[in-house]
Amino acid sequence: MTYKRIAAALAAVLVPVMLSAQAQINTKKMKIEDFTEKTTKVVMTGNIFFDQVFKDEVQSRWRISPFEFCSLEEFETLKTSGDYYFLMVVKGQFRKEAEPGLAMLSVMKGGEEAARGLNRMLDVVTVPIMSAENPSGREFVFLPALIDVIQDHILLSMERDVAAYSGLANYTMNLGRSEGMDIVFAEDDLSDDISEKARQVYFRNGITVTDTDSADEIMTNQTPRTLVSFTVYPSDGKKGSYCYKMLIDASTHEMYYYRRHKISARFGPGFLLEDINRIATR
Repeated sequence: MTYKRIAAALAAVLVPVMLSAQAQINTKKMKIEDFTEKTTKVVMTGNIFFDQVFKDEVQSRWRISPFEFCSLEEFETLKTSGDYYFLMVVKGQFRKEAEPGLAMLSVMKGGEEAARGLNRMLDVVTVPIMSAENPSGREFVFLPALIDVIQDHILLSMERDVAAYSGLANYTMNLGRSEGMDIVFAEDDLSDDISEKARQVYFRNGITVTDTDSADEIMTNQTPRTLVSFTVYPSDGKKGSYCYKMLIDASTHEMYYYRRHKISARFGPGFLLEDINRIATR
């Protein structure tokens, strides 16, 4: 075989290999594949009351990586290091909001990009937890569940890119597994467009409405095979802000419903009629 033929044969083999290498994409799944090996820094907010509950829940529930607690000042020093992930409460502001309306529980990866702002950090998972200005107090009831939801999602995102990119909204598909389970809505979680007629149509066959304290008690008692509602939206409920709606298993802390809608003149905060219809016809 001549040198030209040998070169041609090698090229035929090498070109596909080179093209394959060029086609590799550093996906989100790949970016967080070291999560369980790296230390997660749990950033305190500076609010003594919240931080104590936050610290207690993380100590009793965090299981997927080594963790340490740190202050906001320490976070500012460490955030550009790729050696850490950070679990922290951040304020979220949407385009039409004059100021942040929601507080989010977020996990982010440290790195050089952090020097340009939090929005430049890799967002591993974020879930709304309370109004930024006037929290309802329900965040303490649902904090244990949200910490578990976050951990489960991170582990799933390390296995599947579709989970990493689709976020928590993908868990609404779990509704199909809720047959035979009780679904309890807190009265305060329902929007004003849920009429008495709609209640008579949809709130039956295991779907009920109760006062918020009773719903929270079901969550606290970890009642088996029961989904409990939780909504998060700015306390002023201004147009242009978002309302997040969730159904969480009181016992296992699995997310079964996660959707949001923009608050407007037509759609106020809370579960809308279309949400109730979707849930009731699961």
